[in-house]
Amino acid sequence: MSAPVFNSKLCAICKGRKLLCGRPTCPILERFMVVRSVEQKLNKRHLFGSSPPSIFVGEYGYPKVRIGPLVPPIEGKTDYLDNPLKWENKTIRDILYYRSLLVMGETRADVRVRKSGRILGEVQELAMSVKPVDSEILLKKKPILKVLPSEFAPPVGPKAELLDFELTENPKIPRKTDYVVSDELKAESAITHLYNWGFDEYYIIRLLSAGLLGVDKKLVPTRWSITAVQDTIGKNLRREILHYPLINDYEVYFYRFMGNRYAVLLMPESYAFELLEVWLKGSLFGAPEPNVIHDYEDFRGRKEYVKETAGAYHAARLSVLEALRERRRQARGVVFREVTPEYYAPVGVWQIRLGVKKALSNPIGRFETLNEALEAIRRRLEHPFEKYLQRSYILGHLARQKTLDEWLGRNIYRLGGERAGG
Repeated sequence: MSAPVFNSKLCAICKGRKLLCGRPTCPILERFMVVRSVEQKLNKRHLFGSSPPSIFVGEYGYPKVRIGPLVPPIEGKTDYLDNPLKWENKTIRDILYYRSLLVMGETRADVRVRKSGRILGEVQELAMSVKPVDSEILLKKKPILKVLPSEFAPPVGPKAELLDFELTENPKIPRKTDYVVSDELKAESAITHLYNWGFDEYYIIRLLSAGLLGVDKKLVPTRWSITAVQDTIGKNLRREILHYPLINDYEVYFYRFMGNRYAVLLMPESYAFELLEVWLKGSLFGAPEPNVIHDYEDFRGRKEYVKETAGAYHAARLSVLEALRERRRQARGVVFREVTPEYYAPVGVWQIRLGVKKALSNPIGRFETLNEALEAIRRRLEHPFEKYLQRSYILGHLARQKTLDEWLGRNIYRLGGERAGG
């Protein structure tokens, strides 16, 4: 049975000792423990360390935003602190610890880069580096790492107002980066060029955030940059795979990652994509009666912003499109995501990107019929499977095109929720 939903009265009684909520760890105490493990290293205004490299651009107050470098109080090979590509075997606590080590010296800046000063220029140099860069920051006060008494708070590192920032060594900047940044390329073209040249998306996200891409260059809040880059790459991959032949069978993939269950269904049909997501009872945003949220697209793509699943949609879609491009095949894909109580702290959409990618490397089987494939998925998910089918546009669309008996055979799931022929 799933754990009860978050309840402030319950937390007051429990105080993290009894785990009355049913979670494997107390999300609030976990953050306090992480803070205590790093606070001695952060107890100073003047910091010297090797930035992974990493920067952050906030969205609050746009077009006047918070921007700053992220510098840990340690030197050397620090890229693992802010590189999701290195986190596939890490725990949530590992990620909280990494975030807590990255000190942000924040300053206000206008998003129009033309109005930037020396410090922003240094931040942009940092953003272009592909290796950690020795950096020095001077803060107005000792950095504060706040622990909000809420399991909904995302992991945020320590921060303080920035007085000065300087790179103490030359950043390693690839020639191709210099070319894209200095050329009059539109942001979409710049993103596509960099991706096709082999730069990973997190590097591209950093460049976009720092106001280095596009004709009319502007700072872009980090959260917006993640979605923009993943969406842009995804659109280009979609256009490419539409020319490929279909896969031959119904394929099912599954993986558990950081308290999330990911099931992927690929069908031998023309391209379309859908994400079905459920926050189970007892999970961060779970309700007593969890609902399936979803977004989808067909071969034409989407004309409007993703309404329900937000950044998770673009992250999951990109992993599916990359896998199809690698095989030079086309398919209709549905990703099922179940968030369990074990996902006790939100760590970002990177874990969705990586979770779906890992699922696609873990095949459950190939099936001749859709019914067999759906049955394989049903056995691995907790939420009533009929509720997924009721909410799914792609599976519902198939039902409207043909009778369910034609598609699924005799032993089928009807969209009304009842199981027939059993």
